Amino acid sequence: MKKVHLLIAICVACMWGFNFSIIKLGVGEMDPLILTGLRFSFAAFPAVFFIKKPQVATRVLAMYGLTFGVGVWGMLTLSIHLGISAGMSSLILQSSAFIGVILGVVFLRERLSLVRKIGLLTSILGLGLIFTIEDGSVTFIGILFACFAAISLSIISLIIKKVTINNMFAFVVWSCIFAPIPLFSLSFVLNGTSGFEALAHNINYLGVFSVLFQAYPVTLLGYWSWNKLVAQYPMSTMAPLTLLVPIFGLLGSVIFYNEQIDIIKLVSCLMILSGIGIGLSEGFMQKIKHKLSYN
Repeated sequence: MKKVHLLIAICVACMWGFNFSIIKLGVGEMDPLILTGLRFSFAAFPAVFFIKKPQVATRVLAMYGLTFGVGVWGMLTLSIHLGISAGMSSLILQSSAFIGVILGVVFLRERLSLVRKIGLLTSILGLGLIFTIEDGSVTFIGILFACFAAISLSIISLIIKKVTINNMFAFVVWSCIFAPIPLFSLSFVLNGTSGFEALAHNINYLGVFSVLFQAYPVTLLGYWSWNKLVAQYPMSTMAPLTLLVPIFGLLGSVIFYNEQIDIIKLVSCLMILSGIGIGLSEGFMQKIKHKLSYN
């Protein structure tokens, strides 16, 4: 991998990791569902007026947009609002990697090797440890919403796996138009007009910064840059770099919110990331063996 491309990948992972702290910043200024709705509103508009609709069925765009906007980021932002720290939310969301393995077994009838089973069990035990944390950085209901977000992120992987997408940037932009209305509607159902009234009277530069940072650098620039690299390099190269996201997420929470990393958090983090790493390492080793046998 070229050094400049490695640097870009690390920068994107850093931005995605620190974004969890930016989400927490926004949650302190406005309703979490409205915050997420505004994020996807700005990510979609005015870009859809300048970018041609991708050659993908509208139902696929809608399914992806709803799952990505509401299922992943709506629920993840809500989990932060319900007491999950920025650092722990980034770690729980990363568990989508092994949840995706489970979904692959159930829906795609994929078979697991012994190594992948060990990795899966390690990650699950690490996630279970999070439920024992008692320092105020997690809540039971918050963990449930964050896990729902992780499951939704895994479902997105299934959608991408089943659909041929020629222009990923256009796909992301156009899918974003399906997220705002459901998010705003869900906020109205849960809280009435209070969230919108508070936004109209109390909007400030912190809330605006949180929305715009999530919409443009994170959603559009981040996914465009990352997918360009994914198209150029094998997944065995790119996938391990995603493990940097929760590390930067925890680091951002420590820096901006003084989150304490005790032994349980550290062990949980190591177990989740190690389990994912074990699964990734098997694919990497198989690729090396294939190349050696081919040569």
